[in-house]
Amino acid sequence: KLIKLSKLIKLSKLIKLSYQPMDMIRHMLEPDDPAVGKRLDAVAASFFSGCSRSRVADLIREGNIRVQGATKKPAYRLKAGDEISGCIPRVEPAPFEPEPIEFDILYEDGHLMVVDKPAGLVVHPAPGNLSGTLVNGILHLCPDLEGIGGKQRPGIVHRLDKDTSGVLVVAKHATALGSLASQFKARTVKKRYLALVYGEVKGDTGTISLSIGRHPVHRKKMSTLSRKGRHAETAWQVRERFHGATLLDVDLKTGRTHQIRVHCATLHHPIIGDAVYSGPRPGCPPSAGFSAIANAAQRQMLHAWQIEFTHPDSMKRMVFQSPLPSDMQRVTDELRLYADAGQKVPRDRIELPTRGFSVPCSTD
Repeated sequence: KLIKLSKLIKLSKLIKLSYQPMDMIRHMLEPDDPAVGKRLDAVAASFFSGCSRSRVADLIREGNIRVQGATKKPAYRLKAGDEISGCIPRVEPAPFEPEPIEFDILYEDGHLMVVDKPAGLVVHPAPGNLSGTLVNGILHLCPDLEGIGGKQRPGIVHRLDKDTSGVLVVAKHATALGSLASQFKARTVKKRYLALVYGEVKGDTGTISLSIGRHPVHRKKMSTLSRKGRHAETAWQVRERFHGATLLDVDLKTGRTHQIRVHCATLHHPIIGDAVYSGPRPGCPPSAGFSAIANAAQRQMLHAWQIEFTHPDSMKRMVFQSPLPSDMQRVTDELRLYADAGQKVPRDRIELPTRGFSVPCSTD
């Protein structure tokens, strides 16, 4: 249908157009139209009930809603004589089935969701893993998701490996996805991890700057030996020392695939439980007691415990934290007992984080 309303803004309180597939609009602004001087996205959003302003802004950027037949910015100020025309294309159903998946939600609003991903959960469906993922679970929890690029799917801005646990942010619409993606690109998103590594790391702080790319022989692995490696930087500080192991607080400066795992392995301090990048382990006690503790780890002892970013709508800085998961807590507790039994008391023990979030400051 083609809907023509000469005084749509004046009648907007009385008339609302349902957000149906392929709704179309054409509206000419008269000199006395109250929409004159208003933002295009605000006016266009009043055309359709059930369609958010952020969704309308995405449609404007994509050229689905135009002024005088030309693509404008969402913030364009309308003038008398402007003709708004366009449509809302139907949102394609999700290519993946919604499924009830267990994970904790740390925060949620109309723009994003912050989740605490458990170890063993794949983030995004892929060949051989089309179900049982975090995305399937989000689709189950958010059946009315606006989606990205006309498709009903969450915006995955960053990922965690299947066997890495911790905090992860997901966008609910394209505007939020674009904002978060820009922050990741500008490296203003702060991500911190806890990594339990083999050996007693020398020094209390350090930075690893080694490029990472595809392994020259084992193509499913990443390596610092790649000829086409990309810059990767990992800062670390010691959180706690054990007999034969160290708990590191890692500040991820860049986000290369398997970055922390590769960098730790390159320094001969591979992450405990990492079957892919396990290598030389100097300084590890040869005792059966230590081996039993380390071998009990069923996955890499790596946890994303904190993330900080700017909210795409409120523009406030927000910080979210996830506590150490039970399997890592169990291993660290056993290492403390092992250290105490060997009369080597762990040094610099710091209280580990608890679940929650805070808003440290505002950019207003």
